[in-house]
Amino acid sequence: MLEHIQNLVQLTSMQMLLCAGVVFVAGMVRGFSGFALSALIMASVVLILPPIELIPICYILEASASLIMFRGGIRDADMKIVWGLSIGCAIGFPVGLYATNALPVETSKLIALCIILALAIAQLLRVSPRFLARTPGLYASGVTAGVVTGLAHVGGMVVALYVLAREAPARTMRASLVMFLFIGMFTNLAYLLGFGIMNKLAIIRGLLLAPVVTAGVLVGIAMFRPSLEAAYKKFCLGLLIFLAFAGLLRLAL
Repeated sequence: MLEHIQNLVQLTSMQMLLCAGVVFVAGMVRGFSGFALSALIMASVVLILPPIELIPICYILEASASLIMFRGGIRDADMKIVWGLSIGCAIGFPVGLYATNALPVETSKLIALCIILALAIAQLLRVSPRFLARTPGLYASGVTAGVVTGLAHVGGMVVALYVLAREAPARTMRASLVMFLFIGMFTNLAYLLGFGIMNKLAIIRGLLLAPVVTAGVLVGIAMFRPSLEAAYKKFCLGLLIFLAFAGLLRLAL
């Protein structure tokens, strides 16, 4: 049975165990904060699989999380912001996807890890330019998120930077991120199919990990308390920085 699954996903038993562990923890973070699922997976599993193979897996896992969190998201989100970001993201996504397809695997890994590291540090330091709080900043953030999503599937962190610039309440920020990622399910799938990135192997891997991320998301939702948001976010961003540094060190050796 185990050997059959290994053949299906083309991973060793240790790689499967590591992937499942990362996905569960990332699901908890997503359920609690509303973002960082793909970023956590990219920062760690990128050492096992290249970004071009991780992107469609992350899509399936993000879709699973979005469906679970949709109800709370639609209730509390600022939909004007969500739609602006989603339109910009739809424009930028194919650019990043093309770059990922064209770049060598090692270069793609390096860019993905550097993006995660830079965005995590920026959020940890609460770097939020005033420009982002204006209408042009809304669409610029969306386009940037689209490019980054296509390149490393971590656009949620760019959007989180934008929301931080508006100093929105934790519940609104979380819900807006949830809805942004939910809407992105539809546009991103069209591009993934168009570029031929969403293949049978990616679907099998994603579906096998979907129950794991679902369990993690449900635990994260149960843990969500606005009073703990600041401390928990710092922990998550610190974890991202550590994973990105570890990944960059691994590539350098």
